[in-house]
Amino acid sequence: MKRYSKYLLPGGLFFLILWGGMVVCRIDPILLLKGIPQGIKLFGYMIPPAWEKMPELVKPALETLQIAFVGTALGACFSFLIGLIAARNIHSFRLLRDVTRALLSAERALPDLIVMLFFVAIVGFGAFPGVMALMASSIGMLGKLFADAIEEVDPKPIESLEAIGATKIQVIHYAILPQVLPSLIANTLYRFEVNIRMSVLLGVVGAGGIGYSLVTSMRLLKYQESMGAILIILLLVIFCEKSAELFRKVMIGQELLK
Repeated sequence: MKRYSKYLLPGGLFFLILWGGMVVCRIDPILLLKGIPQGIKLFGYMIPPAWEKMPELVKPALETLQIAFVGTALGACFSFLIGLIAARNIHSFRLLRDVTRALLSAERALPDLIVMLFFVAIVGFGAFPGVMALMASSIGMLGKLFADAIEEVDPKPIESLEAIGATKIQVIHYAILPQVLPSLIANTLYRFEVNIRMSVLLGVVGAGGIGYSLVTSMRLLKYQESMGAILIILLLVIFCEKSAELFRKVMIGQELLK
């Protein structure tokens, strides 16, 4: 009993906060159960999907894929450079490191939708603000992960290269990059999987792509077309996840064999 007594206070606080949150959010299982017939009725409106409209959704789906890919790729490139600045074992400018990490933390604190609306206000609606929002969000996450990975490298290769007069670029290329590359690939692919889902969500608020097609059909009460868009989204997400998983195994496996 004594062994578990230390968990009583934090456990009690947890359940108290959980109960308070459920009260504030008006969590009502009865209301959910009452809504099941309406949900079944809505699902009935969606069946069968509008198969004849499916070819028209291929282009928006590809646009969503392109938004996620470009946003992730640009974010990963900038994140590596920012990670070098934020890492403690690369340079001795502490103020620069602290400011960089603070900016990364601030970016992670902003929801992607807020960032998206900011870029919409600057450049208008379309795929461009979606790419910029995903790039900024990717930098916030990957910048920190890359910096942490760089800080954990074995210092001996770095010291050896510096001892023979290697430049900072050569140290990064020959001593740091080979050690962190598997981590960079894994984290970038994970972020790409996240960005696929986020690009669909951003499409709802004006970034274009399959998300915009889905919300448009829902607003027009074309539920069968909405089901078609949902099926396309499911196929797109599954395809990207499986492709990223295969790419991860191939690339990281090759790096580990070197």
